[in-house]
Amino acid sequence: MKALVKTFAAAALIAGSTFAMAAEGPGAKTTKANVNLSTADFALAHYVVVTTEGESAGVEQLFAENFSQKIQASNAQNHSRSEVVKLLKKQKREKLNCTVSTDIIEESADYIVAKVALKFENFTKTDLITLERVGNDWKVSKSINSYK
Repeated sequence: MKALVKTFAAAALIAGSTFAMAAEGPGAKTTKANVNLSTADFALAHYVVVTTEGESAGVEQLFAENFSQKIQASNAQNHSRSEVVKLLKKQKREKLNCTVSTDIIEESADYIVAKVALKFENFTKTDLITLERVGNDWKVSKSINSYK
């Protein structure tokens, strides 16, 4: 099952990258959009849209400078903010065929830990994310992914 998940994830990344490069074409410019991240709810909703629907507006704005991502699998992986932002930009307009549920696990005035579950036909991806208040905005500072 884990091998199937890895194969699916690799195929999706390759296909997404290919489609994104073809859609943009040579010399295409990306415009930076300002996204409202003034509440944790807005930031969480934007994170879901960015990761599941290929929304690329405000990707840089969404992630904290010290953001890190860890993928729990037989070959655990760690990714930096720049790697994740680059990957998400490549997946522009690529929508995942899954149902999404979100739950707030822990909440305070300056941080939230949330669980985002993406249920696909044959597996579920669970993403535990930490959102922190940075100035007047909320940003995603950590992401831990696991697959079942």
